[in-house]
Amino acid sequence: MKIGFYPRLAFDSIRKNKRLYLPFIFTCAGMVMMYYIIEFLAVGNAIDMVYGADVMREVLLMGGWVIAIFSAIFLFYTNSFLIKRRKKEFGLYNILGMGKRNIALILLWETLFTAVISIAIGLFGGIAVSKFAELGMVNMLHGKVQYDLSISVQAVVQSAILFGVIFLLLLLNGIRQVRFSSAVSLLKSENVGEKPPKGNIFFGIVGVILLIGAYYIAVRIKDPVAALMGFFVAVVMVIIGTYLVFISGSVVFCRMLQKNKSYYYKPNHFVSVSSMKFRMKRNGAGLASICILATMVLVMISSTACLYFGLESILSKRFPREIELTFGINNEKMLTDETMNTLIGKIDETALENGIIPANTIKYKQAYIAGMLTEDRVILDVRELDENFGIDYYSNLRSFFFIPLSDYNASNGRNETLSDGEALMFDPSGGVKGDSISFDHGKTIKIAKRLNDITAAMDSATNIVQSVVLVVPDIFSATEGIDRLADYNGDRMIGYRVEYYLDTNQNAQKQREFYDVIKDKFSLSKFDENGFTDMGVTRLSIGFSAMERESFYSLFGTLFYLGIMLSVVFITAAVLIIYYKQISEGYEDQSRFEIMRKVGMTKRDIRRTINSQLLTVFFLPLVFAAMHIAFAFPIIQKLLLAFGLNNTPLFAFTTIISVIVYAVFYTVVYKLTSNAYYNIVSE
Repeated sequence: MKIGFYPRLAFDSIRKNKRLYLPFIFTCAGMVMMYYIIEFLAVGNAIDMVYGADVMREVLLMGGWVIAIFSAIFLFYTNSFLIKRRKKEFGLYNILGMGKRNIALILLWETLFTAVISIAIGLFGGIAVSKFAELGMVNMLHGKVQYDLSISVQAVVQSAILFGVIFLLLLLNGIRQVRFSSAVSLLKSENVGEKPPKGNIFFGIVGVILLIGAYYIAVRIKDPVAALMGFFVAVVMVIIGTYLVFISGSVVFCRMLQKNKSYYYKPNHFVSVSSMKFRMKRNGAGLASICILATMVLVMISSTACLYFGLESILSKRFPREIELTFGINNEKMLTDETMNTLIGKIDETALENGIIPANTIKYKQAYIAGMLTEDRVILDVRELDENFGIDYYSNLRSFFFIPLSDYNASNGRNETLSDGEALMFDPSGGVKGDSISFDHGKTIKIAKRLNDITAAMDSATNIVQSVVLVVPDIFSATEGIDRLADYNGDRMIGYRVEYYLDTNQNAQKQREFYDVIKDKFSLSKFDENGFTDMGVTRLSIGFSAMERESFYSLFGTLFYLGIMLSVVFITAAVLIIYYKQISEGYEDQSRFEIMRKVGMTKRDIRRTINSQLLTVFFLPLVFAAMHIAFAFPIIQKLLLAFGLNNTPLFAFTTIISVIVYAVFYTVVYKLTSNAYYNIVSE
């Protein structure tokens, strides 16, 4: 046999089956391109000048792993369609005298051709598009754009090795299927009917229960910590429940349609429902996969877009002013107006020396402690906290901040008055139900008024552990008793600090210079010479809104960018699943429609039948995906709180827009794939 026989036969097979191979090749190339771009950005120097480059690289590398794992799983899934279509051809080769070893050589050359073409096109496309991807990302992060073109050899090698290994595994899987199949089974592989699976009602009920359970978890969760713990449990339940409902419930659905005589006994419904019923086990799995992919896309795009476009909202709550200074004090006797004014005076003096006049200042003394809130009682004893440890512990955990009334009035321009034992309360979580709050080992404080907002203690609004702010006439009177509590290490549970916020009315560069001056002048090594030690100051932390803005843009911009990239990958996967589903079912139904044409079915009837079949099930994944995202809305909203974003209207807007855009795209895909199905059954 000539040397070029097997390569020529393999190439000819690919050419004759181009309707199947071309989408597969271009999908592989697209995934290679996406993986190369992610690795190019992660290992290259494009983001070196962006603040938070190390965090960005970690996020991008994580995204690269997601694409790699998903590519392997998805390419195995889609390759199964190719192998199924080719089995009849391999069976014919086997009957004509070609051994399994010879067929393996054909598969080897086909896989080699497909791999080389896919990887080459993918790398070429990745290299060509990488600069645009880099510019887009740097602009999104508000970084400095560089216009030099570069190629990452490391990313090229990693991409080639990864997808080379995937194609090798695909080859071995194809050889395995041919090796353990007889010539007769290979010939009849396309004609083997599928019996409607039994026991559907039980598994369908289990699937519905799992979905209801997941929805309940998502709706019930009230805080970010519990959301972090419950999110992955809910995701797993949704995935399993979706597959069970689509696989089992779809068969029951078809049977219900058959029992509806007014619907079933119509030309355009009779054929479609009958054919769907006999392949719903496989069809349901495909529809469930499309639904899960759609849900993933909607969750990623809506949440990452919300974080990116809500960045300024996060910053405004995290930093009410441009500069934030926190003096930690270990001696409550030093927590006085005199100490506070002395510390702030040193900062103001330094500002004036650098040509900055502090403006819009906020200053206050503060005591803080953490405990478990149960309606109007706060558990502080560490042993009782251990006894209550569990998911409710995290849900009810609170940070309590005590602020003097005099500081609150001065910072907020108010003239509130309080009697002993009373407090103004800011409780954004609404956890305190009664008109008073009682601290174990401490006092019961009457709530004179609930505040809707507060300028002081703004960090409490963005803390992952929800917070309660109590404005009291005197800190030490309100915390009497609890100021003596200690943890297992003997350290005092309560803490004290002085907070100072100010605006500089300077540009970002001048603010950074002032930040550097403060950081150097009041470093820990210089506490003694500044008199901080004598005032009980143990630490000084400095927050700088301009720097945090860069950090937030680097993190949220990278997440948004990665969300877009992964969404493109998942959408491509969903489109290919839909396409192969239509192609494979078209070939299966071809003979049925041929018989129907012989008994009088016209092309118009065929088109109506196809529309009936596709519309009956095609939009179910989109409906379920929209339902998943609707019930997931509360838990995702709580997860966004962990990033400091509390903007429900913005998240609702990004979610609705994402669903609408995806629905339009899905409709276009429906139109294109239905035409492909029609062309096959009409041949």
